[in-house]
Amino acid sequence: MKKIKIFGVVLAIALLLPSLVVNAAELKIGVVNAAMVLDKSPQKERALARLEKEFSARSKSLERKVKDLRARQAKLAQDAAILSADERKTKERKILSEQRELKRLGDEYSEDLSIRRNEELRKLEKDIAKTIIEVAKKESYDLVLYQGVIHASKSINITDKVLEILKSK
Repeated sequence: MKKIKIFGVVLAIALLLPSLVVNAAELKIGVVNAAMVLDKSPQKERALARLEKEFSARSKSLERKVKDLRARQAKLAQDAAILSADERKTKERKILSEQRELKRLGDEYSEDLSIRRNEELRKLEKDIAKTIIEVAKKESYDLVLYQGVIHASKSINITDKVLEILKSK
C-alpha cells in the first residue's frame, strides 16, 4: 500500500514537471547579493559614522578611566612595601571596586552600542529592501531573491543595479 502511494506521488510530479519548466521559462528572475549590498552601500558608511559620533565620547571616557585605574594599580604595586597593611588593603579594595564599576560601564557601553548598531542595520535593511522592490517593479521582475542565495549567474544578478540606486540616494 505504501509503495502505491509513493508511486502515485512520483507519477504526479513527473506529469507536472514539464508544465513547471514551461512556466519557469516565462519568469524573469533576479538575484541580489545581500552581503555585497550591505558592505558596499554608502548608507552603511553613514550609519557607522553616526554610531562613531554618538559613542565616541563614552568610548574615550572609558579609555581614560581604564588608563587611570592601571596607573593607580601600578602605583599601589610600587608603594605596597611602604604602606601599612590597612592602607594597602583599603587601596586594594578601592581599586577592586573601581574595576567592577569599570566592567559594568564597559558592559553597558557594549550593550548600548550593540542595540544602536542593530537599529541602524534594520533601517539599512529596510532601505535596501525598498530599493530592490523599486528595481524589481521598474524592470518587471517576477521574482527577486535577496538572502539565502548560494550562487547566481551574472545574467540574473541585479546587485550592481541596486547599489547604483542606493549610491544615488
